[in-house]
Amino acid sequence: MASKQQGSSGPQGFLLGKLLVALPGMSDPRFEQSVIFMCAHSDEGAMGLIVNKPFEGLTFREMVEKLDLAVSPDATEPPILFGGPVGVGQGFVLHSSEYASAGATMPVTSEISLTATIDILRAMAEGRGPRHAVFALGYAGWGPGQIEGELSSNGWIPCEADRRIVFGRDCDGKWRAALATLGADISGLSAEAGRA
Repeated sequence: MASKQQGSSGPQGFLLGKLLVALPGMSDPRFEQSVIFMCAHSDEGAMGLIVNKPFEGLTFREMVEKLDLAVSPDATEPPILFGGPVGVGQGFVLHSSEYASAGATMPVTSEISLTATIDILRAMAEGRGPRHAVFALGYAGWGPGQIEGELSSNGWIPCEADRRIVFGRDCDGKWRAALATLGADISGLSAEAGRA
């Protein structure tokens, strides 16, 4: 799917590299107050990672030790996030683009890339990984036309991806911060469509 993203033009792919922010009244409790970084979007569907819901009960250090990776004192401790309800056994590292693993890293924007191999976990455990990163278990996925339908029914609002929101440590504040980039006052937002 990544190769189709690069050549997307027109309305297809318009969410690639953006944040999707759940509006108040989101009907699916798994996505309530979620902020999703969109990693892929084409006529084949869409995929993103929730960047503001911590995965409780697991630290990065514990996870890499379970994978039998040596952890150096220089290891970074990125947050472990619930990336979405699909493939919760799969791990994804969303990271700053100065790091790349040959054949495994997918650039999403000029500043943010996605890698889903053990090589990046090893690099992070050894203290030679990306400067900024979050680790997500699972992802949010949509079939063809599904996310466009959810946008038109006022479930989500897209906004530009701000690295401070994507990689920030304040998970509780990311939803309000993302809405603030739109100049949105959440007290006036509703999931109900207006009627004239």
